[in-house]
Amino acid sequence: MINFRKSALASAVIAVSLGLTGCGGSDSKKDPVTPVNQAPTDIQISASSITEDTLGVAIGALTASDDATSGHTFTVSDVRFEIVDGELKVKDSLAFNFEEAAEVAVDVTVTDAGGLTFTKTITLTVSDIEAQNGVNVYEFNTKLNGFSGSSVSYSGQTARHALSAELKHYMGLMTVEYIETNNIMAADVRANLNALWSDYAAIADSPISHLGDDLSAYKQKFFSDISSSDKNLGGENGKIAGRDTSKMYKEWHVAGNFKGWNNFGEQASTPEGLVFHYFDLFIAQIEKVNAGEALVDANGVAISKAYITPEGLDLVQLVQKHTLGALMFSQGADDYLGEGLETDNKVAQKESAKYTALEHQFDEGFGYFGAARNYLEYSDSEIAKKGGREDFQGKNDVNGDGVIDLASEFVWGNSSNAAKRDLGATVTTDLTTQAMLHFIAGRKMITDNHGSDLSEFSADDQAKFREHVFQAVNAWEKAIAATVVHYINDVIADIENIEDGEYTSAEFADYAKHWGEMKGFALNFQFNPYSPFANHELNPKKDTVGEAKFVQMHDLFGDMPVLADADAFAQYKAQLIAARDILDDAFDFEDANSENW
Repeated sequence: MINFRKSALASAVIAVSLGLTGCGGSDSKKDPVTPVNQAPTDIQISASSITEDTLGVAIGALTASDDATSGHTFTVSDVRFEIVDGELKVKDSLAFNFEEAAEVAVDVTVTDAGGLTFTKTITLTVSDIEAQNGVNVYEFNTKLNGFSGSSVSYSGQTARHALSAELKHYMGLMTVEYIETNNIMAADVRANLNALWSDYAAIADSPISHLGDDLSAYKQKFFSDISSSDKNLGGENGKIAGRDTSKMYKEWHVAGNFKGWNNFGEQASTPEGLVFHYFDLFIAQIEKVNAGEALVDANGVAISKAYITPEGLDLVQLVQKHTLGALMFSQGADDYLGEGLETDNKVAQKESAKYTALEHQFDEGFGYFGAARNYLEYSDSEIAKKGGREDFQGKNDVNGDGVIDLASEFVWGNSSNAAKRDLGATVTTDLTTQAMLHFIAGRKMITDNHGSDLSEFSADDQAKFREHVFQAVNAWEKAIAATVVHYINDVIADIENIEDGEYTSAEFADYAKHWGEMKGFALNFQFNPYSPFANHELNPKKDTVGEAKFVQMHDLFGDMPVLADADAFAQYKAQLIAARDILDDAFDFEDANSENW
């Protein structure tokens, strides 16, 4: 019996040790253990530096720490960024500026194949790249034999910017008090307007007074210091559309081709005719003051500024904004950056010139945009004169010679508006960088291809060059369009102050000012063949927007602000919103920007 028990015990031990289950043991029926998905625990980026002044720059590849090695999806919360093929990058229309911010924090989220997420704040540094000619500064050396130094020149454009600003300044002096105190007579004002508009010889040796009483900080103190002669805005040798008929896609001197305004008084229905009509209205106001007649609006509220009509037309704003379009934008987009590019790039344009005709045409187009050559070294706040470094408030002595060169170190015209709209955008825009980088890149291609006309560039280079031109002009025009939207919103807000009929002279002046800026800028689009409102082959939206939408927008604006009852104001606000919608569609603006600019 003992032997039997030992044998049975041994068999049991062997069975257990071998894992035998002949007696129906439960181990063989257990389900395999399924691993439990764990959420990712970290996010890494291969590089964390953003190169400034570079549109759409790629930053680094994203990876995740996780129990799985694949199936990860990354998203980014900041609308300035996007993720393409697992790489974090700045959106194509945007760039970062070290002068705006040295670093930026962005939240990146990874989602694994099982839907579990992890979010991490990644701090990115913005690299401050040195100012470099042809890269982030609009400066290029001549390649013409026998010459050295800069090939960039656009003094005529600077002179006309200065003339336009001077005209605005002079008209803006004309309050009722100023006219009466200084015994200003309408005939003298008319003579001065005509001189500033079309008689450069008469004002060439006059100080540039809109810069202030002390001109010691400026290289050019008189108009002749900018350009010696023949830089009229209008008149026989003027550059306003219709006076300069070369290289224009429309015959602006022909009545009816100019759209957006109906009442020209006794003047021709042309771009210059509209300026003269504004001058006529201005002189009529001053004549009333000279005659001792009180200036009042349609509701009997006193008008303290003679450049505001009883109908609510601010003639200072209307003249200046129309000139920015019918002259600066027209010459830049339609002349110099249009047919003007079909010029010689092999020899000097004229004896002693350091530039070819093509270089000069492109420079003159850039000159009308109005940017300082080191524009990308400014923050938007500095361009707009709303903060930042004291020595960058719309001007900067980049060469350190102690004075500001108005032709290279000063911010003019629409280049300032671009920064204002970038500052005011709810959804980030970067019109300043878009315009400037494409201007620089286009000019660099001309310099790099010295000895070849545009028609002789390779097919790829021609396409790249044309894209640079289009994008530069597109950003320029978007700055104008966003500014119109901004003033639509201001006019709507002004209406809420005056629609009950109880308002002050200052509130009426604000309404007139904002309406004049809105309407004046909105006339600009028709002068650009690249515009979505143009009936021209250069307009990629010709068949979906076109001139009909431009006319519709101006029908909604009208030729003067509404001054009536509550019902009329309500209808007009609806019209302004409809006009804003047209601009949204034409320029693909974000709704949040249009509502808040």
